[in-house]
Amino acid sequence: MDKRIYPKPIETIESPEPIARESFHDARSAVDALRAIYDRNTAFLRAAFDDIAATGRCDRRYRAFYPEISVSTSSFAQIDTRLAYGHVPTPGVYTATVTRPDLFDTYLMDQLELIIRNHGVPVTVAESETPIPLHFAFLKDTYVEASLPDRLKRPLRDLFDVPDLGAMDDDIVNGTYDPGPGEPMPLAPFTAPRMDFSLHRLSHYTATAAEHFQNFVLFTNYQFYIDEFCAYARAAMAAGGEGYESFVEPGNIVTLAGEEAPRDAMQRMPQMPAYHLKRSDHCGITMVNIGVGPSNAKTITDHIAVLRPHAWLMLGHCAGLRHTQALGDYVLAHAYVREDHVLDDDLPVWVPLPALAEVQVALQEAVAEITGLSGYELKRIMRTGTVATIDNRNWELRDQRGPVQRLSQSRAIALDMESATIAANGFRFRVPYGTLLCVSDKPLHGELKLPGMATDFYKRQVAQHLKIGIRAVEKLAAMPPERLHSRKLRSFSETAFQ
Repeated sequence: MDKRIYPKPIETIESPEPIARESFHDARSAVDALRAIYDRNTAFLRAAFDDIAATGRCDRRYRAFYPEISVSTSSFAQIDTRLAYGHVPTPGVYTATVTRPDLFDTYLMDQLELIIRNHGVPVTVAESETPIPLHFAFLKDTYVEASLPDRLKRPLRDLFDVPDLGAMDDDIVNGTYDPGPGEPMPLAPFTAPRMDFSLHRLSHYTATAAEHFQNFVLFTNYQFYIDEFCAYARAAMAAGGEGYESFVEPGNIVTLAGEEAPRDAMQRMPQMPAYHLKRSDHCGITMVNIGVGPSNAKTITDHIAVLRPHAWLMLGHCAGLRHTQALGDYVLAHAYVREDHVLDDDLPVWVPLPALAEVQVALQEAVAEITGLSGYELKRIMRTGTVATIDNRNWELRDQRGPVQRLSQSRAIALDMESATIAANGFRFRVPYGTLLCVSDKPLHGELKLPGMATDFYKRQVAQHLKIGIRAVEKLAAMPPERLHSRKLRSFSETAFQ
């Protein structure tokens, strides 16, 4: 006989007073209204949690909802077709749930201003029907006592909404979302719960808060690049900033312009540490050491994508596949062979990844400016071509007839484990992408780095390679975002939000 005592079902649900829907012709007012709803509703959940922690009362459920923005159009009005975003494709009702309007203030302002201007319609702000999970309502650095759930008579999920993986998929951005009859169409590529999930993951993986991330991101697979970036950033801070306002390291350690870098540092680094050279307009540089492998590359780009950066670039080492290449030569990826497999379910391998002209030109010009070479002379140290990305680091130990034949047929000039993944996720998430690699070995030709050679190579080449990446970012940052966010990345029916 089952003698367990089951608690009675909770019949009372407490929520904040409903807020009436309101329409705005002004983006600033709309964003302020979104923030008012979000701040009030998350504060309600935190207060309820504090009350339960203090009293142990478990006789009711607490629920609050994300704010929602919606747009309704009834006309196929002609818009500026040069724009890749900022307009809806067909008449209808479009909605998006919103989280952290404080963090996304500039982004929301830009998107809503374009929609209001292009369609001449107001935007409506209201409470959605999507509950805010308790976990996503806590403020940064909130400490929750681990023993609290054990002291309660009910599980927390009986008292609050918790993260629901069914509401955090990538169907919209993957182009597989199919709204039911009468349901509104999506206005943004991500839902609020999906964004909240990634904001929390970013802090976990990089040991820096989401608000520090900048609009231009450099990825690398070597700590040498991070060391050089830190030296560059600290020197810039000591010199007064040189256009940047602060430098943030893992652990949210901040050095302001005009200051010397603090001596404190994290004793235990996260899986993929991030470093942020910040500008007041968020157009500074974030650099992340993703480590080795396509799984890490997918993981971090899955989460950074919700911040809607203007571009991300891969700077790292690769295996040169041609006898005409030398150690230290650069490879500007123009196409990719995808044998990484981590994105096969989200982006089929038959989908081509186009080279983006703005990014390609910025990288090539940066190489020319930093090396002092141009025209035909530049070809001595840089090749443009196909980069292959694989998921087996020790591919050389297998029967080489298979992989070598495929590499030759693809016309690949370099091989690595991350670049195609980063480019593919850039394509999938509509984030402009590019790759500039440095040849560090030539396994097909017996040229492997010996210890002394490797040390000298890294000292000489990493500093120059990083300077090229920074110069390319500066060129991209000087472009208007509407030019950088290419129409090449947009599908037949796109969300209005970038």
